Amino acid sequence: MARVVLVGNRAQLTGGVAELELSATSVKQLFQQLAALHPGIERHLEEGVAVAIDGQIYQDALFEPIGPDSEVFLLPQIAGGAGPARRPHAGRVLRRRGTPGA
Repeated sequence: MARVVLVGNRAQLTGGVAELELSATSVKQLFQQLAALHPGIERHLEEGVAVAIDGQIYQDALFEPIGPDSEVFLLPQIAGGAGPARRPHAGRVLRRRGTPGA
């Protein structure tokens, strides 16, 4: 069975359960099993979570496979930031004067 870990405040939606072992073979099936066990989490799963399966993070993961020995982490949804507009030097390599390429 896959080890499932709820990260952040998700355990509040499951009565304090932060780790489970489930037999799901896809993320969609995992969500269905979680919702059946803990109905309060269903809405949060539908609104979106990031899913890490064996160290790989997925944003839209419903059909990603889960192996019987996988570790699955349900994370708060990952959103993009404001980008370079707030950080004028983001994405550029800054060099000191006197160094090659400056």
